[in-house]
Amino acid sequence: MEKIVIAIDGPSGVGKSTLGKALARRFGYLFIDSGAVYRAVGRKALDAGVALDDAAALATIARDARIRLEGDPDHLRVFLDGREVTESIRLPDASHAASVVATIPEVREAVVAKLREMSRAGGIVMDGRDIGTKVFPDAQVKLFIEAAPDVRAARRFLEERERGRDVTIEQIAAELSQRDRRDRERTATPLVKAPDAILIDTSAMPLDRVIERVLEIIQAHS
Repeated sequence: MEKIVIAIDGPSGVGKSTLGKALARRFGYLFIDSGAVYRAVGRKALDAGVALDDAAALATIARDARIRLEGDPDHLRVFLDGREVTESIRLPDASHAASVVATIPEVREAVVAKLREMSRAGGIVMDGRDIGTKVFPDAQVKLFIEAAPDVRAARRFLEERERGRDVTIEQIAAELSQRDRRDRERTATPLVKAPDAILIDTSAMPLDRVIERVLEIIQAHS
């Protein structure tokens, strides 16, 4: 089968990354977590003491940041300006910073350029919020993943607890709601389903069934 681009979009907590990693393993493709790139930009801004409302400074940081992703889908490592930040970009402050900087048009343009550069070799699975609409509008397979808010909160709650974060499910639900609002209301490439993307609701679907459904979609494409 020809090497294709698989674009996976949707809000937080719907299982985009889990699905993307599974597909990358299946086809031997490169998995790129676009959110990790925004988190790295947010991390650099925080470490530099740049205010999250200084759009011009944040755009400069996004353009200048040297971000590299390495490893297989299950052990993705993130490097920022030569140092590994795999763990630190998952901290709550970096998560918040990422959701803020991602609303800035100039930051998004800089990140899109980096994502396209990372994907030059082809055979890509990329997840995010504007992959099928902005980063790869010509992707051969576009998926839009959704899930009910309570299901998403429960999934993210378990993930955060596994990372050792002491949170309540109510706190996680509030964070997801706030992130959704930023993603859907931002002026720069808001979170929307591409007209040609296939919608999959994972609320009541186990991962193996989701993968099976996506493989059917890919097979139909080929």
